[in-house]
Amino acid sequence: MFEWSKQVILLTGGTGSFGQAFTKYLLKKQPPKSLRIYSRDEYKQYLMQQKFNHRALRYFLGDVRDIDRLRRAMSGVSLVIHAAAMKQIVASEYNPTEAVKTNIFGTMNVLNVALDYDIERVFGLITDKAVSPINLYGATKLCMEKLLIQGNAYRGKCKTKLSCIRYGNVAGSRGSIIPLFSKQQRKGFITLTHPEMTRFWLTLEDAVSYVIRSIEIMKGGEVFIPKMPSFKIIDLIKAINPKLRHKLIGVRPGEKIHEDLINIHESKNIRELPKHFVLLPEFDFWDDPGKEYKVGKNVSATFSYSSNNNSHFLSHTQLAQLLKTIEL
Repeated sequence: MFEWSKQVILLTGGTGSFGQAFTKYLLKKQPPKSLRIYSRDEYKQYLMQQKFNHRALRYFLGDVRDIDRLRRAMSGVSLVIHAAAMKQIVASEYNPTEAVKTNIFGTMNVLNVALDYDIERVFGLITDKAVSPINLYGATKLCMEKLLIQGNAYRGKCKTKLSCIRYGNVAGSRGSIIPLFSKQQRKGFITLTHPEMTRFWLTLEDAVSYVIRSIEIMKGGEVFIPKMPSFKIIDLIKAINPKLRHKLIGVRPGEKIHEDLINIHESKNIRELPKHFVLLPEFDFWDDPGKEYKVGKNVSATFSYSSNNNSHFLSHTQLAQLLKTIEL
């Protein structure tokens, strides 16, 4: 049984939206032995220190590009949650080498140090943009996922297990559409990129719960994909203010009309469970230790999981109720 109270955790990108929500949840529910917040922004660390006051917290300034600093920060760690990344699509397109250095080379550093130190578990946070990527950000996150999952084949006699989770945009997170729309409505209109655009609905609290549960059951080599409801962007606008006019601006560079979390080429390795899907690895030596996924059912050869082919859609009335629970 996985015991959080005994864990020494390193959380890369720890001052981001997920990092703060994860820290809040863990300190309240299951405080670890130590939680090391690793990020390169000293001001965000300062703000986080003012917000959280707990003996288990440690703050490490550093960049995942710097392998020597990672070695110091990961010494004695039992679990690494890798959330650090360049996340802005436009910024990544304009600064491709910087995105590659952080998202790909940074992940290679995390992986290599984890294997060198025989760290028990490494868990990576991946985005929907990594599935059938059409922009550089998505391509780098696909590389991040592949590096971590394939890292299981490099571990040799190490006990290190590496797994990932994919999920879509988090409602209310920094840079997402809900804060943007809330700001725009003061001007009397909201910008809409495409009238048919859909997205998955996921709160920060849900994201943290999925991550925690996945870490607890991971065997090493899986990619977890939670089941989430979808919504139409036009319904979100109605939920915010049905009287607001919207201005059609067209799909932005690197943006998809619908979110993808599983493509049909992955269907042969997908297992469906009640609350999530699992993408199993194709290693010859991976035989579902513990047989946990034998209870999952196979999906059809043409199965895909996208925000537009979801069986569960939220209405604008349901969205209006959910918006009341979002902290901006």
